Order: sequence, then structure tokens, then C-alpha cells
Amino acid sequence: MFLFRSMVRWVAPASLCALTLSLTACGGGQAPSSGPSAATSAPPAAGGAGLAIKGAGATAPYPLYQKWFDEFSKANGVQIGYESVGSGAGVKQFLAETVDFGATDSALKDDERAKFPAKRGKAIQVPTTGLFVVFAYNLDGVDNLKLSRDSFCGIVDGSIKTWNDAKIAKDNAGVNLPADPITWVHRSDGSGTTSIFTKHIEKACPNWKAGSGKSVEWPTGTGAKGNEGVTAQIQQTKGAIGYTEFSYAKENNLKMASLQNKAGEFIAPTPDAAAKALTGVKIPEDFAVSVPDPEAKEAYPIVSLTWLLLYENYPDAAKVDALKNLMKWAMKDGKAVATDLGYIPLPDEVATKVLTAVDGIKAGQ
Repeated sequence: MFLFRSMVRWVAPASLCALTLSLTACGGGQAPSSGPSAATSAPPAAGGAGLAIKGAGATAPYPLYQKWFDEFSKANGVQIGYESVGSGAGVKQFLAETVDFGATDSALKDDERAKFPAKRGKAIQVPTTGLFVVFAYNLDGVDNLKLSRDSFCGIVDGSIKTWNDAKIAKDNAGVNLPADPITWVHRSDGSGTTSIFTKHIEKACPNWKAGSGKSVEWPTGTGAKGNEGVTAQIQQTKGAIGYTEFSYAKENNLKMASLQNKAGEFIAPTPDAAAKALTGVKIPEDFAVSVPDPEAKEAYPIVSLTWLLLYENYPDAAKVDALKNLMKWAMKDGKAVATDLGYIPLPDEVATKVLTAVDGIKAGQ
């Protein structure tokens, strides 16, 4: 087990099986464009090396992966193509061996691991960064929307239908809320972002009936594919509100609601508040941790890690070396990029354990 602790300096571990960790975050910068053209990252190979690596999966970390893979590719002469297709599709492609790595915002389940091809050894699941999911909205004249649990639960389940509903009005005293209808925007594809979001809704909303997972039967709203699609739909629709990863909302200048957390506090979505959600959280050796409703008073409530999926066995030694070098670069030089884009870099102790796990991949099998 690992334990995240909120400290400025890293504390030396007492043992390898019970590390005391620190998680910090800095202010977010702007992510790359999240429009349709950002669906695939495939920078050209440099230096004539000609090695190509293919990945697919989660859209939430795509702005970060796009930047990481571009910078690493230019410096190392390795072409890394990444399809931002959603966690569900990424896991399927990983299990079908049509990619060199997968990416997911929802840790592998037992039934997914059972489908892993035996010839590839075992599935290696490692976190790359922390991220958080926001309620982004398009409502003229309302810049600092607050949503209590009663309010956001009602929006998501369809029982609150207009912006001037009494519950939302109570949260936003003195704000002139329009009588416009609310358009709820959700994901239409299998999505790790949906898994993160619905796990929180399941905990926070007593009347929620749809459960949690990469796909659920939404009681209301309109669907869009990917964080890119949800963001675009909100931008295009007056009175819309939906869930998306923070960097997408920030890059597209969407307004984001402050949410009431478990402690009853209204918390604005910032990297620092999101990092507080992971303080004190124990994570197992396979890094599969979920924090559906964080306890901390100052914590933003919808936060998760996101993971890369690697095979233990690869037929190509050059790809093994490239993947190891990529992860070494990401866990060190890539931290500044994560901070700039508004993600939550992994603390050094976690990064070290990630690299130990990645060292387990091998060639010739």
C-alpha cells in the first residue's frame, strides 16, 4: 500500500510496502485545442529512427499526452501515435493487442483482466497523473455558479429542469438566474471520465438509480463523444451543463461550477483543491485507487488518477526500450508539462514505484 500525504517536502519511506507520499499541485495553464482535429496525436519521427508506437484510450489526459508524446518524439526520434477514443475503446484495443499501450481513467476490472492474452504475460497498469472532472456550463450572466449536492444531483437525474429552480436559487442567493431550460450533456461512448463522474454521483446522490461505470443509462440529457464532444456541445448550446475534464473546459473558456463537497463546503475546481482530494489516500501495489467522495474539507470532490496499460511481454526490444524511456521522461521532465496544463503531477515516490513497475516489461516473448 501507498499513502498520499499533503506535505511540501517528500518524507523518506519507512518501508517499501508502506510509503508515505506527498501530492502537490500548481495552477493550471492552457491545454492544446480540444476540437475534432485533436482526436489523434501522431507526431513525425525525428532523427530517422523510424520506430512507431501506437496507443489508444482515455480522452481526459489527451491534452497532456499530446504534449508529452510530441516533445518526447522530437527529442528521441520515436513516432508515438495516440488515438483519443475513450477509455472503453482503449481497453478493448489493448486486450485485442491492436495497440502497444492502452490508456484508461478507470482501473482495469477483474473481468477485463481475465480477457488479457496469456502470451503477453500480465497487464501492467501504472498511473501517469491526477486529474479532475468539472461541471462546465453555458449560461449568460452567471459567472460563479455554485451547486449544492441537492442541485447537481437534480440536474443529473433530470428532476431539476430550469436554471431558476428553487434549489439552485438557494445556492446562488442574489444571482439573477434565468428561467431557461437546462440541457444536460453527457458522454455517449464508453468513458473513464464517466466512470469517475458516476462513482461520485452514486455516493453523493441518494436518489441516483443508474449506478456507475464507463457507460450508464442516463435518465436525461444529450450525449456526445469524448471530452472533446461534450465540451463542443456545451459551447454550442445556451443553457447547457455537462461534465468534462478540467483542461478541456479551461482551454475552451467554459465556466465551471463550484461544487459542494462531502464536508459541506463549496469548492472551486482548481488543481490545488483537486490535489487535496488525494491527501491520505491509500493505494494498492497495482495503483488501482478510487476516491469517489473525498473527506477533506478543502477538497474538490471529483478527482482520480489516470493510467497507462502496458504488456509485460513485447515481441520488439526496440519498443520495450522506447516505452521505458518514455515513462522515465514523463515521470521527470514531463511533470512541468502536467503542471502547466492543470493536471496533478505524481509525487516522486509514486513516480519511482511507477518506473519500477515499468521496468518489468521485457522483449522476446
